[in-house]
Amino acid sequence: MNSTTTTHWWHPSRHAERRPLLLARNRAQAAIRDWLTSRDFIEIDPSALAASPGNEAHLHGFATDLIGNDGVPHRRYLHTSPEFAMKKLLAAGERRIFSLGHVWRNRERTSLHSPEFTMLEWYRAGEEYAELFRDCAAFLRLAAEAAGAEMFRFQGRECDPYAEPEVISVAEAFREFAGIDLLATCNGTETNAEALRAQAEAKGIRTSGDDNWSDVMSRILVDRVEPRLGHGRPLILDRYPAAEAALARKSADNPSEAERFELYACGVELANGFGELTDPDEQRRRFLLEMEEKERVYGERYPLDEELLAALALMPQSSGCALGFDRLVMLATGAPRIEEVIWAPVPG
Repeated sequence: MNSTTTTHWWHPSRHAERRPLLLARNRAQAAIRDWLTSRDFIEIDPSALAASPGNEAHLHGFATDLIGNDGVPHRRYLHTSPEFAMKKLLAAGERRIFSLGHVWRNRERTSLHSPEFTMLEWYRAGEEYAELFRDCAAFLRLAAEAAGAEMFRFQGRECDPYAEPEVISVAEAFREFAGIDLLATCNGTETNAEALRAQAEAKGIRTSGDDNWSDVMSRILVDRVEPRLGHGRPLILDRYPAAEAALARKSADNPSEAERFELYACGVELANGFGELTDPDEQRRRFLLEMEEKERVYGERYPLDEELLAALALMPQSSGCALGFDRLVMLATGAPRIEEVIWAPVPG
C-alpha cells in the first residue's frame, strides 16, 4: 500500500483519530436540535438551489443550470445560507424556525473555511435580537457538554464556553484593540474612506489607494480586532456601523449603527445575527450597491431574488442568526482544522 494513502480522511488509521471528534459532532447536533424543538422551534428543510446565492459583494456562490423539460437552461445557485427561504416562511406565517444543514461558499478554503459546511440558522418572529445573544450562549454550552470540554481551544487561545458572553460594540472594539475611532469616519451610511485609511496607516496597517471604507474596516477588523476577541470568555461584537448593516435594520436609538452582531470565541467568528430589515425598498438599495461593488472587484454580479423582496413586505419584525456549526464543534473538540470535524470533507 502506498504510504501516502494514510493521509486521506478515509484511511482506517486517520478515521480512528477523527472518529471521537465526529461522534462529539453528532452529540452536539442532537443536543442543539433538542434544545430548539423543546422551545417550540420548527425545523425546516429548504431547497439547496436558489435564484440568488446572496447579494453581498464578497460572497461567492456555486452556479449550475437547471434545465427544464423544454431543454432551456436557467441559472441557479447552491445557497450560501438558507436565509432567503426562511424569510419567505416567516412571511408565510411561521414564528420560530431553524435549519441545520449544508450551505456552499466558493473561494473559501482555509483551516476555518470549507467550501461546503453546516450552518445552523434560526429566527424568532416578534422577538428582540438580544434574545439571540442568549441562544448563542446556550449553543456554546451544549457543544462543550457534548464534547466533554471544560474549555474551547484554538491556536493557543482558550475560551470558557460556560461563561456569560461579554458584549461590546464594534466602535468600542476598534477603539480598544486597534486605537481607531471608527464612528468618526462614518455618519449613518455616509463614509469617509480617506479618514479611515489615514487612521489605519498611522497604526501601521497597510492599505491600498483604491480601498473603499468597507475594505479598510475589514482589514482593521481581521488584522487587529478579531484575534483579540473571545479570549477567556465568549464575546458578542454588537452594533455594527450602519454602512455594514447588510440585512439588518438600523438601531432605533442611533441610526449610525445597526442591529447586527457577531459571536466570537478564541478569536474565531462563530455567528452573525440581525434584527432583520423588513423594508423591501431599502433592502433592494443595499443589494444593488453590493452588486455594483462586486462587479467592480470581481467582474460579476448576482441576480436579486425578487420573491424575497416581495416577501419582506409581509414579513413580521424578526430576529435571526446564522452559526457555523463545524467551527463550533472544532473549538469544542480542540481540532486544529475545520475538516477534522466534517465526516467526509470536500475533495481537494
